[in-house]
Amino acid sequence: MTMAKPIDSTLRLVAWEITRRCNLSCVHCRASAQDHVYEGELSHDKGIALLDQIREVGQPIIILTGGEPMLRQDVYDLAAHGTKIGLRMVMAPNGTLITDDTAHRMKESGIKRISVSIDGHDAASHDAIRGEPGAFEKAMNGLAIAGKNGIEFQLNTTISIANYRNIEKIHDLAVSIGAVAHHIFLLVPTGRAMLQEGQEINGQDYENLLEWI
Repeated sequence: MTMAKPIDSTLRLVAWEITRRCNLSCVHCRASAQDHVYEGELSHDKGIALLDQIREVGQPIIILTGGEPMLRQDVYDLAAHGTKIGLRMVMAPNGTLITDDTAHRMKESGIKRISVSIDGHDAASHDAIRGEPGAFEKAMNGLAIAGKNGIEFQLNTTISIANYRNIEKIHDLAVSIGAVAHHIFLLVPTGRAMLQEGQEINGQDYENLLEWI
């Protein structure tokens, strides 16, 4: 019998939730994040030490995520340190806090890409999921600023009954604004999403979605 080749165990990707705090209240948030300070988050020094430990293991992509990672004051320092020691640093903000200044700081710290979650093709559908009027407009503005400053971006979309029928429109939006990728996720009933019981798409729609992708 032919033996299977050993699995390549090289660490390739680490998603680090650097803060639970967030300025939005998305209905499907796995962290049930709110806009206040949470206890127990790693200090700056421990965050630096964590990046050093990861570098000892390999050179994975590090996703600085949350919550809203831009609400952590030392996010750019953490990104800069990761870049310095040879890690590929990316960030997953919600897009609403991006300005020319913060985009410049991202660029300076070595952030290679950002991913912004867009779950609707227009303001009404996106804002209903994000829990804040104006979230769509702010995110679109933030993405435009990121692009203008030379930061590539991708869109992430979590599929549920609420937006399944509009996935092609969301994808068309991703293409039209210059996203380098569009990543699709399926609703997982954990965190605040536990309150969205019955919002998962059914098996046939799941299969249709995969075939469309």
